[in-house]
Amino acid sequence: MSVSPSASPAVSSSDSSAVTSAVSAPTQADLLDFVRRTATDTELIASLPLDPEGRTWVRLDGPGGSEAWLIGWPPGTGTGWHDHADSVGAFLTASGELKEYSLAARLPTDGWKTLELTDGVDRERRLPSGQGRAFGRHHVHEVLNESPDAHAISVHAYYPPLPQIRRYSRSGPILRLEQVERPEDWQ
Repeated sequence: MSVSPSASPAVSSSDSSAVTSAVSAPTQADLLDFVRRTATDTELIASLPLDPEGRTWVRLDGPGGSEAWLIGWPPGTGTGWHDHADSVGAFLTASGELKEYSLAARLPTDGWKTLELTDGVDRERRLPSGQGRAFGRHHVHEVLNESPDAHAISVHAYYPPLPQIRRYSRSGPILRLEQVERPEDWQ
């Protein structure tokens, strides 16, 4: 959105930082920096209640109005295939190890239920403690704790706050849109 100079309100120097922060959204790099710093807060990481059977999470205050989460992963748990719609994001393993499977392909955002993926789009990334990544809009992936006996903990941040999550099923090269979740479904 652009604003013509004549439509801009007069701003005193004491108000300029509020206007700057309102205009400047956190970037993928900002979100990755936030999850890196947060993952080093050993007291916060240790405070997350862990469940032996299901993932646990606590919402955090992210930078610049972003949505952030501290997530605990029991052995053998995962997210299933999903994306974060129009949000960019970052996540980092604070303890344990996670694995990310992703698609190196830009999928259509609307108007489809089933797609056949081409060869060579699959990516796999091991994320031991201290390792993470940033990603762009419509990044399709699944994250797993493949350990048979150890919990993992991770920190995630998204901007803008998640408007929706699209969930997919996958059978070989066939990807199916199964469900669209909205914030009220998971809060």
